[in-house]
Amino acid sequence: MPRIYLCFLWHMHQPFYKDLDSGEYKLPWTRMHALKDYYGMVHVLEEFPKVRQTFNLVPSMMAQVEEYAAGEAHDPFLELALKPAESLTADEKAFLLKHSFYSDPHHMIHRYPRYGELFDARNTQAGGGGRNLFGAQEFRDVQMWSQLAWFDEEFQEHDAEVREWLARGRNFTLDDQQRMGRKQREIVGKVLPEYARLARAGQIEISTTPYYHPILPLLCDSNIAGVSHPNVPLPPRFRHPEDARRQLTLARDYIEQHFGVAPVGLWPSEGSVSDEVFALAAEIGFQWTATDSGVLNRTKQYAVPVDQLYRPYEWRQGGRALRVIFRDHFMSDLIGFVYSKMDPAQAAADFLSRIRENSSAILAAGRDALVPIILDGENAWEYYYRNGRPFLRELYRRISEDGGMEAVTVSEGLRLLAPEPLNHIFPGSWINANFDVWIGAEEDNEAWTQLLRARSTYEAATGVSEDLRRLALEELLIAEGSDWCWWYGPEHDSANRIEFDQLYRSHLANVYRFLGLTPPEELSRPILRIAARDERIPPAAALTPVIDGEVTSYFEWLGAGLYRVDERSGSMHGKKFLVHEVHYGSDGASLFVRIDFRPGVEMELNGMEVRFNLQALDGTPPADATIAFDGARVRGSGQVECAFARVLEAKLPLAVAGIGKGQGVRFQFSLWQEGLPMDAVPQQGWIELASTNPADFIE
Repeated sequence: MPRIYLCFLWHMHQPFYKDLDSGEYKLPWTRMHALKDYYGMVHVLEEFPKVRQTFNLVPSMMAQVEEYAAGEAHDPFLELALKPAESLTADEKAFLLKHSFYSDPHHMIHRYPRYGELFDARNTQAGGGGRNLFGAQEFRDVQMWSQLAWFDEEFQEHDAEVREWLARGRNFTLDDQQRMGRKQREIVGKVLPEYARLARAGQIEISTTPYYHPILPLLCDSNIAGVSHPNVPLPPRFRHPEDARRQLTLARDYIEQHFGVAPVGLWPSEGSVSDEVFALAAEIGFQWTATDSGVLNRTKQYAVPVDQLYRPYEWRQGGRALRVIFRDHFMSDLIGFVYSKMDPAQAAADFLSRIRENSSAILAAGRDALVPIILDGENAWEYYYRNGRPFLRELYRRISEDGGMEAVTVSEGLRLLAPEPLNHIFPGSWINANFDVWIGAEEDNEAWTQLLRARSTYEAATGVSEDLRRLALEELLIAEGSDWCWWYGPEHDSANRIEFDQLYRSHLANVYRFLGLTPPEELSRPILRIAARDERIPPAAALTPVIDGEVTSYFEWLGAGLYRVDERSGSMHGKKFLVHEVHYGSDGASLFVRIDFRPGVEMELNGMEVRFNLQALDGTPPADATIAFDGARVRGSGQVECAFARVLEAKLPLAVAGIGKGQGVRFQFSLWQEGLPMDAVPQQGWIELASTNPADFIE
């Protein structure tokens, strides 16, 4: 009887944060994700022995985990978290207040009452809201919570020492700090042995990625970006396929040394592929690889139907062969970006229901379906309830109990189904089947230019000892990693963009230092340009717009408040933005909202619901209002008046939300389609009107 075979591949990666010259870790994220994600993601499978999966481990991440586990990592973020609070300098206190709240406010900060208090106090103090709110005890509590919130759910639930800290919540001691540091090393030390144990048991397969996570097609030939995106502006040509080979060989050897078996599977960094990369991978000994369904579409030159997606392929060229699977982009992104906003059981049920529906025609034809679900295994979970564990448990339980479905490793899946031949692969990545995230923008091209200059300098250098030359080469390989250009260009944003820029330039500068040369002056200046944030302008006048879905005149929304969406993603690419900007205001009795959607999304709005949430600034319980799109028409719930043509306009009576005339109000809204949350404005918090009293505005 035909079956559905689910192939989950969880990609575990962090860039190399260590400066080889100073030995210092410039950012703490490998350690933090080792505490929160790497161990628990594989450990939870022990509860579901029928569920088998593939974990893609990047060697640059593993090497850092090993150093932390051995207690050899020089991490100033951790050292400052463990320093006696009474001894903190003014600069160290400022550092702690800046860097101790890098978590999702809802799921990782306010989940813990004391951490939420400290977060709010930090924001009040930063906003000039009064005296210094942080004494030694408050700082010690910050030091503890900045770490405890990242401890894996497994330890929060079952480790007596961690449970006691969570229950107490405040008034931590220096002894608590010291024990917390030892506990971190204990947790990080469990990570790699857990993967080895489940790999030996056959419940997981371990695949890998080029050692420092480079975009392999661009290392082989950066001009290939012009094939996937004709006429894209490109930097001087970088062509070093020998570096691509080295990155692949180092990775394969590293995994074999640590787990006793060479990996047969390769997830090329960011699913970035080309014929040249496939030939290298097959020659080195990899047997299978994976990329995105968008690459398959461009390879086939048409939108591939699901019956062609849910099957394996075999690439053959020049006597070399490589099995290939193509990730279901939509279903993988539901886990990455959508299901975090839903009840865990509902999300798991929705996921499997969609998989069954997608596979129904394949099964009816008497064939098995191989469903590749491939995504980041760490960054999404901080936006889920309890780090995603309830969702994963519910998902794995349902799979285990489903007689027509089985979760298998990629290698198992490839043995079960015959492949379809491919004689060519279109060059691209999992993002839009091109390389635009990493090359083409001004910042990206400057980064590639500096990399090429350092690479050429390395080639020409003479009279350097083998040890120093080896270090210079390692710095080059680190700088070839994809993560630096992830943050350059317009696509992504992070509170650590400046640190990423500094670290990239430091890696390149170290190439010159190890070669006994002076780094070029350009590396002393940021590659980053000034980035625009979301824009918020409060209302300056009372409003009385006509609700007709049109901007009837220039004056209609004159004086309205403005919220312009920051459309850059964070560490996870794929967030879909439907809204460009929001205009809003009041006449004292109603809230008026105008939503300007991003150009090109109009056809996607059919069947969409806009769910508003209104609340008085004094904390009155919020009230809901809904607007539903039905073709070109819109319908508002209750007393909501609305219209959509070029823009969506809505009139929401304040009295419906229990808001008195003239009171301050705040609102937020989300967009839903087929029961799934597609966008939210703002992503965090509310849009606020300090007053709805027309007398408070000077017209």
